[in-house]
Amino acid sequence: MGKSCKVVVCGQAAVGKTAVLEQLLYANHDAGSEPMETLEDIYIGSIETDRGTREQVRFYDTRGLRDGMEFPRHYYTFADGFVLVYSIDSRESFKRMEALKKDIDRHRDKKEVTIVVLGNKLDKQDEKRVDSNMAQNWAKNEKVRLWEVSVVDRHSLIEPFVYLASKMTQPQSKSTFPLSRNKNKGSGSTDS
Repeated sequence: MGKSCKVVVCGQAAVGKTAVLEQLLYANHDAGSEPMETLEDIYIGSIETDRGTREQVRFYDTRGLRDGMEFPRHYYTFADGFVLVYSIDSRESFKRMEALKKDIDRHRDKKEVTIVVLGNKLDKQDEKRVDSNMAQNWAKNEKVRLWEVSVVDRHSLIEPFVYLASKMTQPQSKSTFPLSRNKNKGSGSTDS
């Protein structure tokens, strides 16, 4: 296990950010329970990557954004990854998530971050307001991965978080920069 990765979970108020984390990490979300407003909570989880290693991930569960609220900028500077959450039954929450993605791109100081997008509340198909194909096309254009999930189905949450942990902790690839093994070659040295 390497360093602890820091992941910021953000989105509009009442899209299920806390419910996603509670169900993923503890399998104890009570579906249909009244949402409670979060100021900020930190969850620590150990997630198995696609390489079979376990990585510690520190999740920052942020306050849900409401009209006129700006996302606190300090999150952009320290995060290794972001989970952007919208609700499939709210077009407004999708638009808010799109704006968050633009803000992340603008404020992350060229730092490489992994971003996954979750369209939550898949169990509410009959109330769906965000078209799946439109959302997937948006994600493809933004070069992020998007999953539609439901806290009612815990298994739907696992793949996105395994992907996130795997991507953030990828071993650095070997440099393709050619380094000369012969130190004297081309050094201009006249010693014999």
